[in-house]
Formats: sequence, C-alpha cells, structure tokens
Amino acid sequence: MTTGLQTIVYPVKDIARAKSVFDALLGVPPYADEPYYVGYKAAGQDIGLDPNGHAKGMTGPVPYWHVTDLRERLAALLDAGAELLEDARDVGNGRLIASVKDPDGNLIGLLQDPTS
Repeated sequence: MTTGLQTIVYPVKDIARAKSVFDALLGVPPYADEPYYVGYKAAGQDIGLDPNGHAKGMTGPVPYWHVTDLRERLAALLDAGAELLEDARDVGNGRLIASVKDPDGNLIGLLQDPTS
C-alpha cells in the first residue's frame, strides 16, 4: 500500500552550495547534515540533497512514495514495465529505499520506514 508522496531528493554536485540555497528557500535548518546527505523537513515534506545522486543515475529530483511494503511495490512496478534504477537497500536505522524509471524515463522512488 502506498501512503503518499512525502519525500523529494535532489541530486547535487556541490552540497555546500546546494545547502545554502535550500536553507534560504526553506527557512529551516536541516535535521540531517552529513557529507553524504542533507535532509530538511518543511511544510510537511522531507527534502533531501544527495551529493552522490548523479552517480546513481538521478537526472533530476526524485519523488519518493512512502509505502508499507517496499519489496512488494518494487516487484509490482518491475512487473508493470518499470526499469530498476536502484534496488532496495537500507539507508540506516531500517529505512529502505529503491528507485525505478517508468517507460518514459521518469524517476519513481520508494521509501519504507521501519515499523515500530
């Protein structure tokens, strides 16, 4: 089951410059500020900056749909004709992400938070 679009991750080349821009845009400090990821929560959205995004095939912002069963949704998307971009992986504390391209090349991300 999909619970909604709550996260958007931007690939960035210079994380310090991107952070300055998003600090100014969002008006809140990041909740995560690491060399490999900067994350913000603003207006009900989770906004991420990924300095490794381009190397992973991200060509622009990726919307991440929050799902209750990532592997099930990923399999359904692949069966429906999506192309795997990034297989399911744990990015810390049990949070899983994956991404695919639809037949038109649009990026679709999946995110599953650990159950309590």
